[in-house]
Amino acid sequence: MASLEIPDGHRSGFVALAGRPNVGKSTLINRLLGQRIAAVSPKPQTTRQRQLGILTLPDAQLIFVDTPGLHEPLHKLGEKMNEEALSSLHDADVVLALFDLTRPPNEEDRLVAAQVREIQGQIPTLIALTKVDRVPDDRLSDRRAAFRTMLPEADFLEISATRGDNLEELVTLLIDKLPEGSRLFPPETITDAYERDIAADMIRAAALKNLRNEVPHSLAIRIDEFEERNEHGAYIEATIFVERDSQKGIVIGKGGSMLKTIGTFARMEIEAATDRKIFLRLRVKVLPGWRNDENKLKSFGFGGSGP
Repeated sequence: MASLEIPDGHRSGFVALAGRPNVGKSTLINRLLGQRIAAVSPKPQTTRQRQLGILTLPDAQLIFVDTPGLHEPLHKLGEKMNEEALSSLHDADVVLALFDLTRPPNEEDRLVAAQVREIQGQIPTLIALTKVDRVPDDRLSDRRAAFRTMLPEADFLEISATRGDNLEELVTLLIDKLPEGSRLFPPETITDAYERDIAADMIRAAALKNLRNEVPHSLAIRIDEFEERNEHGAYIEATIFVERDSQKGIVIGKGGSMLKTIGTFARMEIEAATDRKIFLRLRVKVLPGWRNDENKLKSFGFGGSGP
């Protein structure tokens, strides 16, 4: 293991990312780390559980906490996701709140702003207005003002995780807000997630990308087998759980076509994240009402031990 000794003046700590679903938290962490560790899809609520992304620099170690998007929950799963996100904010050394400039503030943005106001003065905060590269010039000023009005005393920065706008400045501002301290993780560590957990997230993200709106958020993924095969890569078996028989048919598709598509997308993402060949086998099962069942939620790692 590499030495944790560092020079005087080194800063380190946890940076919790707050924002509504699909605001770009996972995309930002992946860009800052230069590696895909967090699942990303165009649909909201891709991130369901906290994950660390660790950026080690000569003068600082930033431990980004990727949290579920804050939202109005419709079931027990949503409540637990919000609880996990709020817990991460209150435990952080710095809070980075993200707001999407491509549309005006909505109720979920106002929920995030209210949480930031609660911790202002207790925990250092920074506001990042994301996706600035996708906002027409004639709308940028009004959008900027609308978000600034919600948090008039906060420090703001406009960024683009895809194009890279102001990301170096973002890191510098975050480091300035971190406390002085030693590295909390070895410098070669980039996440606390196990590869099987990353694989499960990638499978669910692949489903989110390819399934229509009424199905994806009823999905849960369980990794049944993760076997290393030396130079031949790794073999993964996973089960996709849905809540209704009709959803099972949609996930499988005609002649298994949709399940094959999901598997192909997921395999490519897992290979990119783990840098090796992956053999992936998927199956689909029905687990009625799992999103509102405390015991079933615990079996998937929400508020208890995993399966």
